[in-house]
Amino acid sequence: MAFLKYNTHMGCSSCATGKDGVPKGCKSNGSCATGGCEKLSVFDWLSNMTLPNGEESFNIFEIRFKNGRKEFYKNTENLRISMGDILAVEGSPGHDVGSVSLAGELVKVQMKKRNVSVDSSEIKKIYRKANQRDIDVWQASREKEIETQRKGREILGRLGLKMKLSDVEYQGDGNKATFYYTADTRIDFRQLIRDLAGAFSIRVEMKQVGARQEAARLGGVGSCGRELCCSTWLTDFRKVTTSAARYQQLSLNPLKLAGQCGKLKCCLNFELDTYLDALKVFPKQETILKTEKGPAVFVKMDIFKQHLWYTYKEERSKWFLLTLEQVQEIIDLNKNNEKASSLEEYESEIEVPIKVNFEDAVGEDSLTRFDVPKTKKRRNNKNRNKKKAVVGNPNQQKPQAKQQQRGSQKRKPHAKKTGEQPKGAVKNTNRPRKNNNRNRNNNTPKNGSDSEKK
Repeated sequence: MAFLKYNTHMGCSSCATGKDGVPKGCKSNGSCATGGCEKLSVFDWLSNMTLPNGEESFNIFEIRFKNGRKEFYKNTENLRISMGDILAVEGSPGHDVGSVSLAGELVKVQMKKRNVSVDSSEIKKIYRKANQRDIDVWQASREKEIETQRKGREILGRLGLKMKLSDVEYQGDGNKATFYYTADTRIDFRQLIRDLAGAFSIRVEMKQVGARQEAARLGGVGSCGRELCCSTWLTDFRKVTTSAARYQQLSLNPLKLAGQCGKLKCCLNFELDTYLDALKVFPKQETILKTEKGPAVFVKMDIFKQHLWYTYKEERSKWFLLTLEQVQEIIDLNKNNEKASSLEEYESEIEVPIKVNFEDAVGEDSLTRFDVPKTKKRRNNKNRNKKKAVVGNPNQQKPQAKQQQRGSQKRKPHAKKTGEQPKGAVKNTNRPRKNNNRNRNNNTPKNGSDSEKK
């Protein structure tokens, strides 16, 4: 029963496979809330190999706790222990509960890496395999960690201490809790320990960690889209300076160069040696090229293409592309007190290769093909439909023309100005009303006009 319960808990319920057989996926984005994900795990490639005759297996095991915290414990009771077992180990005070993350000869390699000797006092004892009661107490204490962290931050705010409480870890027996915090200055937290111990009725231990260690414990996803290196495989934090970004020709933008810890990204050191080896062939950036047109200064470079851009000291409006061989040739001429030809001539000698890119005639490779909506040309479509109808049925054109001729012959003449209209005609009431003043003057009787003149 204990083994089954351990599997369901340590399988990380948020990313384990459901009842239908479909994996749920990690919903914590690299920061496992259950602590079941294997952080900084080491693959035991010697697990399937048997030891030579007469040699006993190494009796020190690596035990993993919350958020990748690992310590070494000695098997003094000669228990049969395998990978993944839950063990009750020695605590201070009481006992703690953790799982076996590494066993065998590879533990020696990890101890050598952390500078831990076999006879060190840091190596504690393994008490027993955890029973069901130990696992129940362990799970109950783990469930209280989030609420303890929330209340602890409230106590911090009330005391006005300038420190950040990043994580809380309970011991396996539930009698002790370790509070991890970060602070820029030294803090007197004696009153804080009293308040925390009185609020939770436990033994309190305060542990200060750096910004990088905090990011490693909490985990997360970096700007590259992958989990943080410090929470997955990186264990030693080397010093990272801005010169590493300068050597790699990166812009000194703190928003892009800083990681989640607020410090410079550790990955700036990963390719630094390759860049330093490639820069050995390049001339110094302070070197001034003397040409017939005037002195030229350095602007920028492409290290792996071996291209350099220079501009005239007096006319900085245009940059000239030169190869590494051309720059070295100019420097050799200057050493002999000779001026090289203009940069325009050197740039004209460079043959830029034509890039041959894959082109899709359909246009499915374009990422912006759905951004602009397609406009429908309704008028053109109607005209095309009419033309298609006429072209498709040429025999129908003749009867239509005949009907039009017959209709024109049957039309009656227009109505006279006197107001007569043909039979069946409809009056057009929408016509604008004409000005009839002239008609009135013209329609007055002649006799009346003569009588008035007389």
